Amino acid sequence: MVVRVVIAVVLALVIGWVGIVALRAVSGAGRTARPRDAEPEDVADLDVFFVCRECGTEFRVTRLGEAQVPRHCGERMDVVRRPSTI
Repeated sequence: MVVRVVIAVVLALVIGWVGIVALRAVSGAGRTARPRDAEPEDVADLDVFFVCRECGTEFRVTRLGEAQVPRHCGERMDVVRRPSTI
């Protein structure tokens, strides 16, 4: 009887430990966060676009920060910088 209780306690601890490790992995704990004081890049002298490789759709960007590149047609868009036409 005592052996069964000890085995049950050990199994409960192992299952709890595995659960905590899995939750930490999924939640992203320990990742380095980007600094909050990072300012977006001023692109006034460049024309910056997100361009879809599939259909050619372009989105003009006025300020560039640390945002994720959007998707269009299911694919990530390319960041294209061109000389300003102004």
